[in-house]
Amino acid sequence: MAEVKLQNISVKYDKFTAVEDFSLTVKDGECFTILGPSPCGKTTVLRAICGFEKLADGEIFIDNKLVSSKRKKLQIAPEKRNIGVVFQDYAVWPHKTAFENIYYPLKKKKVEKKEAIKSTNDVLEQMKMANYTNRFPSQLSGGQQQRIALARALVSSNKLMLLDEPLCNLDANLREEMRFEIKELQRKNAITIIYVTHDQDDALVISDRVAVMDSKGKIRQVGKPEEIYKNPIDSYVYKFLGLSNFIELEKKSGKFYIKSTKYVFPYNIPNDVQDEECLFLACRPLNVKLCNTGEIKCTVKRVIYLGNIFEYRVMLGENEVRVQQDAYDASQGIIYQKGDICGIKFNELRYYNDVGEV
Repeated sequence: MAEVKLQNISVKYDKFTAVEDFSLTVKDGECFTILGPSPCGKTTVLRAICGFEKLADGEIFIDNKLVSSKRKKLQIAPEKRNIGVVFQDYAVWPHKTAFENIYYPLKKKKVEKKEAIKSTNDVLEQMKMANYTNRFPSQLSGGQQQRIALARALVSSNKLMLLDEPLCNLDANLREEMRFEIKELQRKNAITIIYVTHDQDDALVISDRVAVMDSKGKIRQVGKPEEIYKNPIDSYVYKFLGLSNFIELEKKSGKFYIKSTKYVFPYNIPNDVQDEECLFLACRPLNVKLCNTGEIKCTVKRVIYLGNIFEYRVMLGENEVRVQQDAYDASQGIIYQKGDICGIKFNELRYYNDVGEV
């Protein structure tokens, strides 16, 4: 396993600053995800750890060893950092078989041939690819090519693996399967994984901890997936990590109204935001309920059937609100239609004085 520590690193391309004053510590043996929109510099951070980018400032340590430092004029070559890397486009060699793709890094390291063959066969077995040893990438599916890329990264390093959006080219079912395989790979091999993605589902499923980056390349929050989802530090994190609604409230005569409606907001406003003149109510679609009664009325704009859920888009004044209801629950009660006027209720609310731009 390997701890990775980035201390105030910056990466520049001529006059453009891709990453500035960025610090992060990834613990031994954890699966750590850097989650953020494109482009925000997350891939640049990964490339700096690999050694593909030189630092304009700061230092990088891998397993307590300094590998990059502008101040000390140190830049350890990528091949000497003992890192396995999986790229977005797999980057498997098209002229090599599955076996040869995995065997090659061991050959470059001058691992004894018998041991290299055994290690290659072992990882092929682990990745459920033992029956595809002699196939070329063109004869493999996208998921199988991804397994070969993961296997090659695993033999390249038994300590640290860096994954750059590795699942973005796979279909939904394969993505789900590969998420669990990556997590199981990390658990079985006790390897440190740094995973870069813009996909919140990937981050929530595989991560021990997540760092949420904003579009300016700054880390807004670091924590366990459940902690960040349930207790986002600000409106940006709330909006980025999960489906969300933001409904504007405005104060009139000491009371908060839903903007552009006649409705007084009937829920208790926390004391720490009582003095605000304008607030945004934040809620998840699953925490909104449509009903035949209620003090607040809305109009159904759209009904979308998604198999296991019904999704409604309703208009509350000028606010479009997203509502999700379990399909079974809906079938036992009322399924609303476009144009219906109904009541709307909220729970698990949060309040912000701005809307996080993603």
